[in-house]
Amino acid sequence: MPILGVVASSGVSHHANPPTAVDYLVVAGGGGGGCNRSGGGGAGGFRTSTGLAISGSFTVTVGAGGAGAPTNAGGGLRGSNGNNSVFSTITSTAGGAGAGAAETPNDGGSGGGAAYGQSVGLGNTPSTSPSQGNNGGSYDTPAAGYAAGGGGGAGAVGVNGGNGGAGTANSYSGSSVTYGGGGGGGRSSGYGAGSGGSGGGGAAGTTAVGVAGTANTGGGGGGSVGGGAYAGGAGGSGIVILRYANSYQDFTSVGGGLTYTKTTSGGNTIYTFTAGTGTVTV
Repeated sequence: MPILGVVASSGVSHHANPPTAVDYLVVAGGGGGGCNRSGGGGAGGFRTSTGLAISGSFTVTVGAGGAGAPTNAGGGLRGSNGNNSVFSTITSTAGGAGAGAAETPNDGGSGGGAAYGQSVGLGNTPSTSPSQGNNGGSYDTPAAGYAAGGGGGAGAVGVNGGNGGAGTANSYSGSSVTYGGGGGGGRSSGYGAGSGGSGGGGAAGTTAVGVAGTANTGGGGGGSVGGGAYAGGAGGSGIVILRYANSYQDFTSVGGGLTYTKTTSGGNTIYTFTAGTGTVTV
């Protein structure tokens, strides 16, 4: 059975020898959606690789999602950026906030979607190789109801005047899960709304607030419908997954404040961190 909990800062002693080759997935918190015909929040940065040699102690941080823009009858504010996730020297950048009708979108791991007359939020900012995300979408023509762009996703740009960008699948947890979907862009009342990108992106609101991104996917929050100036959806929190072969010794301690599960699958030991920050020692 998985072990689930918050581990005390003193940690739990295991073996002395460190694992030497760790596969990692680090997804940041998604950006919040904007208010009033507003852009979807960009997905949190998505970074993954295999066989990273580690030793000693390192930090793990799971980034929270950004807040959606509050209700604002005076014009429409952008949402808030998400928060970075960290594993050792690897940082995944927070998703960029989706635009409000009166405020431009933000850049980030993936960029926020733009509202009418604005430039898009840029993804992969700062730049990593491979890319950690994509740009948000642009607004569409007035004939489409002043449709704002979807937030960028880990796997695709946000759709102009529509859906959030698609996320990317990863199987380090033991099964294939898609992470990093962008939030959907909002439109004028009566014109529908953009859907969230696969991987936890929240849909834009059609009659009320935008939908929040899914927790532990880094999905962006959905924008909101125009007219009522409803609030945007919050971004989903990120996740950090570390996997290594069972032939290596276990971590010697997992520090205070980190919520995690430890499982085994396919000959691997898997640590899935879902909240908090702390120090891990190998």
